[in-house]
Amino acid sequence: MRLLIVEDEKRLAVSLARGLTAEGFAVDVVHDGLEGLHRASEGGYDLVILDIMLPGMNGYRVCGALRAAGHEVPILMLTAKDGEYDEAEGLDTGADDYLTKPFSYVVLVARVRALLRRRGGGTAAPVLTVGTLRIDTAARRVHRGEDEYALTAKEFAVLEQLALRAGQVVSKAEILEHVWDFAYDGDPNIVEVYISTLRRKLGAASIRTVRGAGYRLEAG
Repeated sequence: MRLLIVEDEKRLAVSLARGLTAEGFAVDVVHDGLEGLHRASEGGYDLVILDIMLPGMNGYRVCGALRAAGHEVPILMLTAKDGEYDEAEGLDTGADDYLTKPFSYVVLVARVRALLRRRGGGTAAPVLTVGTLRIDTAARRVHRGEDEYALTAKEFAVLEQLALRAGQVVSKAEILEHVWDFAYDGDPNIVEVYISTLRRKLGAASIRTVRGAGYRLEAG
């Protein structure tokens, strides 16, 4: 699956690209509406993540131009606006879905997968296996043998980030970036709270703290 991100906030664009690449997508990034239109018009993308407020050409015009030219690639619009009129305008120009900033990375990935499934080009998310732990990212279920662990959405999202890089150290900042809102400015120790909860549910040895670096999901 190839995705194109058209977003002029470079930090957000890089974060999205890194996260979606970890999810298994091939991701290209541009920061200008005109360049986004050019790249999307070339074809070959399975989905476009398109910001509305862009230099060169805004997202409404990019979307409208793609649809007018007959391109049917799914488009997920991102915007800092949050009114019904803005949403209606985005959908009227041909967008398939709409997400208002700040947003949860987990929600964005769910929307991307839903649009790809709707198009018929998406495949079911894989089951991640780490030792005896099986993490079904499509059904959002976690098993070890015959035992199933009930996790909240945030707990699952934290575990999923660790599982995607099983055996590697994942920093607190990376977990915050991918699981919480990109605009999150609360206490970063919230990550430790969720790690502690996961240890209680999955076993204390399941997640190792690497002092000064982050956390590592252990096979076991």
